[in-house]
Order: sequence, then C-alpha cells, then structure tokens
Amino acid sequence: MGRVGRAVLVTGVSRDLGRRFARAVATDPAVERVIGVDVVPPRGDLGDVSFVRADIRNPVIAKIIAKEDVDTVVHMSVIATPGSAGGRNTMKELNVIGTMQLLAACQKAPSLQQLVVKSTTTVYGASSRDPAMFTEDMEPRRAPRAGYAKDVAEIEGYVRGFGRRRPDVCVTMLRAANVVGPDVNSPITSYFRLPVIPTVLGHDPRLQFLHEKDLLAALRHAVAHEIPGTFNVAGDGILMLSQAIRRLQRPSVPMPAFAVGSLGSALRSARVADFSPEQLAFLTYGRGVDTRAMRQVLGFEPTFTSSEAFADFGSVLPPTGGLSDKALERVARALPEVQTSIGARHG
Repeated sequence: MGRVGRAVLVTGVSRDLGRRFARAVATDPAVERVIGVDVVPPRGDLGDVSFVRADIRNPVIAKIIAKEDVDTVVHMSVIATPGSAGGRNTMKELNVIGTMQLLAACQKAPSLQQLVVKSTTTVYGASSRDPAMFTEDMEPRRAPRAGYAKDVAEIEGYVRGFGRRRPDVCVTMLRAANVVGPDVNSPITSYFRLPVIPTVLGHDPRLQFLHEKDLLAALRHAVAHEIPGTFNVAGDGILMLSQAIRRLQRPSVPMPAFAVGSLGSALRSARVADFSPEQLAFLTYGRGVDTRAMRQVLGFEPTFTSSEAFADFGSVLPPTGGLSDKALERVARALPEVQTSIGARHG
C-alpha cells in the first residue's frame, strides 16, 4: 500500500464474504484499524476488526466515518436475494437507500481518500441480443426493470455521481462475475446444489465464475493500489451450463422457460433456491465479460480460472447422478401445477 496508518470501513460484515474481507485487510501492515459495519453482528470471528452495529440507511453512518477518521470505505453490503433481506422492499431499501446514505456520508467526509464498491456483472443483464463479451463501457441491451439488477444499476449510477462530486476520492468499482466456492451461498450456488437441475429447453448458456478467494484478493488489490475505474473481474475462460452440470454429476431436466419460471417461484417460496427474473434470463442466455482492463489497468490476475473455480465449488458436493429418478419424482410431486400447465400447452 502507498499510504500507511489507514482507517478502513467495511460494510456488510455480517455476511461471510464481508467478514472475511474485513479480517484479511486488517492484517495488512499499512492498515492501522478496520471498522466493520452492519445491522446485525457477524456469526464468525472478526479478529482485529472493530464491529459497529449500525444501519447504513441511517445518517448515523456519517458520524461513524467522522469519528473514526476513515480514509477508505469498502462497500460490500449489496444484497442479491430478497429472502435474506426480509423481502423485496427491504432489500431495495438496504441496497439503494443504504448506498445513497453511505455516499452522502462519504461526500461530507474530508478524511475520505478512497471508495471501493463490490458490484456485479449482473448489471449487464442477459438477453438474446447481447455481445459475445461485455466491456466496461457497454450498457445492457435491455435495461433492468426490477430486482437485484435494477438495484445494482441504480447503485452504480449513484457511485458515478459521487465520483463527479468528489474528484479527489479514488473510486473503484469491481463488477464480479458469479462468485463460487465451497463456502458461498448465493442464487447461482443454490441452483447448482439442487438434486436435479432444471434447464431452459433449447438453451445452453455461457457461464463465467470468480472464486471467492479471488474476489477477496481483488478487493484487497483495489484497496492497496488505489486505481480508479470500473473493472470486470472474472476467472479466465467460460463453461457451458451443460458442461457444468456434467462435472457435478447431477441430473438435469430441460423444461420450457415458463415452466422453469414456475419451478423457480415454488423453490423461492420454499427458500430452497432463488429464481429471480434475472436469474432465469441468465440461465437462458448466459453472459460473457471482457477482463482485459482487470489485467492491464487494475493489474489483477485471478488465481482460479472459471473452470477451476467451479471445480473447487463442486468438490464438496455429493454427486446425485445415481439418484436421478428419485430426484425427478420429488420435483414432479412438488410441482403438480407445472406439470398441469405443460400438459395444457402441449395437449
């Protein structure tokens, strides 16, 4: 790190990745103290991190930044699933209103020198009109109208606005591909943990992954090197969905898109997996992002390729290939309305 004696504030430390990043950055010799902020205490050990129970939707966050003389803020509290937030309305408040309040606090903080925001490649959306690879200056072909993708688009807009108002602050946004690893719980890992994996009939989307260790390393790299800009962050290469499923040795069942959507609603209601509209679009069309700026400008190189990251995630999952009949029977029993609607459309 170029500066020493740094005071780093990390949001979202009640979740595993936020907690682990806060602990990791606290070990850097250039960092004097790390303050972890969230509405609930983390379940794991924070090590040398000082925890402050606070809601970033509340203006009190400005007092924390001022009191601790924070010079670096790492924003990791953007939530991808409504269930984990207590519903879609609460999720939007935490994501959008929380970010607005945090940025307002940052704008008033004369001590602030750096802002790092964990974003996502979900901001590009997924559609049949997408380019082969999205570069950072490209817009989604279909602007998100709701859900997590819309939240992220709004958050990035507010962050860019903050950068214009505070040109003295180094602003770095990392658009992470789907993060996977043995300890990651997310919409995509919940999908791949299903005993039988539904796919959209006639589609085999391209997937890119980022290992959880590489995400933490990329965030630490961004904090250390203070390089402004927006960067796609993903492991080398792509996997087709069919390849990923074969490597997990899990059975799959191709279904029409409307049936996968109905199945997703049932699984979401049962808190088994989250099938949002953007998740369904992603599982239909996939997404590819260009990572040249990550290497050439940011100067970061992931340790794991997309394939290796997915393999490490899959290494802790028991294969279910031999249980396909039973798994399919359970899906059929759980979703009689899907079978009925499929029969009505094809009868």
